[in-house]
Amino acid sequence: MSPEHGARRSQVVMVKPALSQLEKLTAAETHRLDRAIVAISVNPELGTPVPGTLLRDYADDVDGVRVIYYVTALRQITIVAYVEA
Repeated sequence: MSPEHGARRSQVVMVKPALSQLEKLTAAETHRLDRAIVAISVNPELGTPVPGTLLRDYADDVDGVRVIYYVTALRQITIVAYVEA
């Protein structure tokens, strides 16, 4: 990676249930969630593995955001399965 470029971000795709949750968030909640999703897209391993599943659980106690997601086998796309802000 050249010094001019930062870490490559994963593409984030939200499934239908997450999109319906997103529609209910306020602008401030959406802003906090955006910061969490950017962090996850830069480092998909931030979340804690959920035992017995492919899911990861990322919680940011400072912003009060929680995201349940999984990363595809190619590690290029992070699928958001649940959001809470």
